Parts: sequence; C-alpha cells; structure tokens
Amino acid sequence: MTLTLDKEIVWQEIEKQLFAVLGMATTHQEARTVGIVYLVDEYKLYIGTDKKAWKTRHIQQNPNVSLTIPIPKSIPLMPWIKIPSATISFSGKAQVRNLDSLSDDLINRIYRGLEIDEAFRQEAVVIAVEPVGEFITYGVGVSLMTMRTPEKARGRAAVG
Repeated sequence: MTLTLDKEIVWQEIEKQLFAVLGMATTHQEARTVGIVYLVDEYKLYIGTDKKAWKTRHIQQNPNVSLTIPIPKSIPLMPWIKIPSATISFSGKAQVRNLDSLSDDLINRIYRGLEIDEAFRQEAVVIAVEPVGEFITYGVGVSLMTMRTPEKARGRAAVG
C-alpha cells in the first residue's frame, strides 16, 4: 500500500531542507552522486557551483538527474535512539545557467550571503533542476511508529 500525498506537503518538506544527493551519469554512462546544498524557488531547485566542477560537465552532457533529500528524524528527549531518515526522491531535468541569467535576489539567496564580486561571477554557474514525474517518499506525512512498517511509510505525489 503506497500512500498518496498532496504535492504541496512534499514541496513544503523540500523547502524546509537544504541538503540533497544529486545523481547523474558521466559521459561514459557511469553513475555518480554528489552531496549538494540547494535553494527552492518557484518549484525548481537551484544549486550553486563552479563552471569547472565535474557535476557541471556531466549535466551539460546529460541533463537527466535524480535527487534524494534525506529528512533527519529523531525521538524528542531520546536522541540516542537511531531513527532512519525520511526521504524524498525524484527525477529531474537540469540546466546549467550563467549567473547573468538570474536575478540578483535569487543569486544572493542561492549563495546565502557570500560576497559575489566579478571574479566570482566569472567562475560560478547555477544548476537549475525541475522535477518531473512523481515524488517518491519514505516517512513523509507519517508518524515515527508508521515508519516501522515500510509498506505504510512509502508515498507518492505527482510533481505537477
């Protein structure tokens, strides 16, 4: 039994987090993942990076990516008890964008207050990821007790 979730509940959870694992393929079709920090704006995730980063090169060759967002869980007043993270996973289309194509407000929010001078602008790019298909979740919108039963903790929500 898979729980059908409202997409807005999933988006709200995505917006609360800031870390995700980005999956992509190399030019030789080898799978690669990297931890990233992201910002959500208008139903897209934005990732600041360097023009020369390998993730930038891979995405320019193949814009099909996946993201998994871990959501830490714990029992209040009993932090020593280990609880698996909840997760949100989805496929997306990524686009590498120069800073000149983004508003200054968005750039400042992506880089969270870093000083952005001309030298920085020349080396930086932003990867914009638009989710496609469905969000696949585990432990989103359910209690910690329900997470103990995987069949009840799994969920899906349409992206659009």
